[in-house]
Amino acid sequence: MKKLAAIFVVLLFGVSTGQAQRLPTLDSVKYLLTDMTVQIECTQAVNDLYNFRFTKAELEFLWLKKVYPTHPLPYFLLGLSQWWKIVPNVENTSYDQSFMSYMDSSIYYSESLFDKDDENFEAAFFLAAAYGFKGRLHSERKNWSKAAFAGKKALKYLDYCKGLGQMSPELLFGDGLYNYYSVWIPENYPLLRPIMLFFDKGDKQLGIEQLERVRKEAFYTRVEAQYFLMRIYSIEENQPHKALPIAEYLHSTFPNNAYFERYYARLLYTTGRITKMETVCKDILRKIDQSMAGYEEVSGRYAAFFLGSVYKSRYGDMEAAKKYFDRAVYFAEKIKKLDSGYYLHSLSGLAQIAKRKEDYDLAMEYYEKILENAERKHSTFKEAKEFKKEYKKLKRKKRKNERA
Repeated sequence: MKKLAAIFVVLLFGVSTGQAQRLPTLDSVKYLLTDMTVQIECTQAVNDLYNFRFTKAELEFLWLKKVYPTHPLPYFLLGLSQWWKIVPNVENTSYDQSFMSYMDSSIYYSESLFDKDDENFEAAFFLAAAYGFKGRLHSERKNWSKAAFAGKKALKYLDYCKGLGQMSPELLFGDGLYNYYSVWIPENYPLLRPIMLFFDKGDKQLGIEQLERVRKEAFYTRVEAQYFLMRIYSIEENQPHKALPIAEYLHSTFPNNAYFERYYARLLYTTGRITKMETVCKDILRKIDQSMAGYEEVSGRYAAFFLGSVYKSRYGDMEAAKKYFDRAVYFAEKIKKLDSGYYLHSLSGLAQIAKRKEDYDLAMEYYEKILENAERKHSTFKEAKEFKKEYKKLKRKKRKNERA
């Protein structure tokens, strides 16, 4: 269900440049989505949003709301800003209320436009987007019935927009998502197949090709197409080498986006680009120490674990490895992710370092934490059980050697 809601997330804005111009009135344009003057005026604010300069971005979006108080666009952008505050750590609920309020406002004004003209593709586009975001957050909060309701609404309007991609690369984004995930969902979630029977079947490969085109040609949806392609290649299609250059572009373009940077670090680690990974992970930890927006324990857990692993296994620098594993454990305990692999493997690394120093009591402390939190089938649980069997024998041997 969580995945069902997640795939309907339809974001609207990417990267461009231009000079500010006087904005047209609603009466003078049919669609703001395709109006070049509005696009140019929004450019810097959208870039600021993706680069986690939220205050600057929101000032511009509030001004846009003043100019177009009855259009869904400014409310959606303000909601999008709240969403990206949530993304680095989805356990943080402090932005939920404002996020939902803005998305509800976007839905209200979209429905008003749609009621006046049921061929208004822009209204349908915003409805798909806003309902998709609401469904994603409800699923993160385990509000499954609300997530399903929002997801079905999003799918309804996404289906309406399907086939309109020839009008604009922006609308092709919806086609790409629909084609890919309308096949991927029933393949991976059999219980959801009955829902998909009411909609046309898509084409996964065509969906990827469409997203690739959006990535190259679109104005608004370029970044979001890259975001989805990065996830599709690295997770759904298990092709991390295809995801890596996309992650590199997103990080270099938005260097202060915590989510993009940690995703890039993970792909560097996965693909064995260790030297670059070290630089990126140390940058993440530096930004956490500086309390930069979006940089907190989740990103720190990734970065510290990757560094600890590299310093232990590749360089044999146990002091540096211990320092980073300690930080990974600290970050995981702070956010209460005690069953995660990052936490358990960091404890294992610390225990192995302690064993090398023949500090068996300290090693046992780490292994006890593993035994308390790991599932029995987890590799670290088996490792901890084996050490516990040998613990007393190792201590006796150490005392005997010390007496000799």
